[in-house]
Amino acid sequence: MPTPVIETLGLSKVYQGSVGGVPVLSHVDLTIEYGEVVALRGPSGSGKSTLLNILGCLDRPSRGRYVLGGSDVSGLTREEQAWVRLHYIGFVFQSFHLLAHATALENVTLPLHYAGVPRGRADETARDLLARVGLSHRGSHFPAQLSGGERQRVAIARALTARPPLLLADEPTGALDTKTGAEIMRLLLDLHKERGTSIILVTHDPVVADYADRQIFLRDGKVVDTEEAQVGARA
Repeated sequence: MPTPVIETLGLSKVYQGSVGGVPVLSHVDLTIEYGEVVALRGPSGSGKSTLLNILGCLDRPSRGRYVLGGSDVSGLTREEQAWVRLHYIGFVFQSFHLLAHATALENVTLPLHYAGVPRGRADETARDLLARVGLSHRGSHFPAQLSGGERQRVAIARALTARPPLLLADEPTGALDTKTGAEIMRLLLDLHKERGTSIILVTHDPVVADYADRQIFLRDGKVVDTEEAQVGARA
């Protein structure tokens, strides 16, 4: 059988507080295949953000294993985690996380510069990606000169610079109106179809969750339910 893009085994996370350990995730077992679109859902405090941080190599589990693309990444050093994030994972956040003093083009080229890509090739790649997300005419604009939807498109272009097999999206439509949010989701799915990228969405919005192939529900740090997509839900 093909290796999953993500497999977690007994994944747990405990934060140490002033009165002892605070469990946030408890024995989470997940398998996500290459090319899947999965929505993580659950109430505030259910562990969604903590799980996403571990899956994105921004944090480490307290116990259990996290296997990414066939390699156990549970105990990587910070430098090793940074390398994985740069080459293997794209991130899209609700608040965009764009550099205010950099143009759209410069924001998209930033990961390429970190990866050591020569400036000319980095600029060419960034222009191609901005064109793909419909912003070829906005490359010289700063984030403050862009609408919310345009800023999210820049963030998506930036997330795709390394052609990552995994894209993590944390409430990607949360700061957008309904129409713009739907446009962003259609863009993500179009890019998913073109590149075969696996996408994990954290969302409170059931409309956004319905774009996924599968929905995973968390409560009190545990997976409590999994729901397959309805036929035609993403049509």
